[in-house]
Amino acid sequence: MLNQGKKTVMKLYKFSPIKSKEKLLEVIKHIHFEAHKLSKQTFGKYLDNSGNVGVFCHYDEEFAFLKDLREKLCYPSNNPDQKYFLLRNPIMISQKNDVPEATYTHLYIRRPDPYRCHVGDMDFYLELDQYEKLKKDLQEGKELKGARIFGRLDLDMIELYNPDIDVLAYVSTKK
Repeated sequence: MLNQGKKTVMKLYKFSPIKSKEKLLEVIKHIHFEAHKLSKQTFGKYLDNSGNVGVFCHYDEEFAFLKDLREKLCYPSNNPDQKYFLLRNPIMISQKNDVPEATYTHLYIRRPDPYRCHVGDMDFYLELDQYEKLKKDLQEGKELKGARIFGRLDLDMIELYNPDIDVLAYVSTKK
């Protein structure tokens, strides 16, 4: 909570608005460690990281700033529909306790969405046969704490979630 004179204001978003490269890197580290918590909670182990990370904006000005910053950090693309951009210099996060190190090669900056308050997301992958078995189990009603089939028909992924964690993670195949 922020105390502004006599009025106390609740800060809804943990990191937003992001206003510096340093804060962006702090957010990416947060996403990394929280997403790995989701993996451990659901599978009892850490899945392999796909190398991409998404940062969710909550304010229009924040999105404009991060989009400009992305242009400095990432290679340009001719594809206007591209979601993930290749980083000029990958972002490396060192191992901490039992959470493995990771190298992020792609960055996604998501437009503000008034219905989502998450900080961001990242992707894990499974080998095709393991993924298909997981998906089949979930489709047949098997309960797996913190895992559900992602609701968009155009994306074949499993969503990892926990209401006490402000990050989402997704599982799919290497593709």
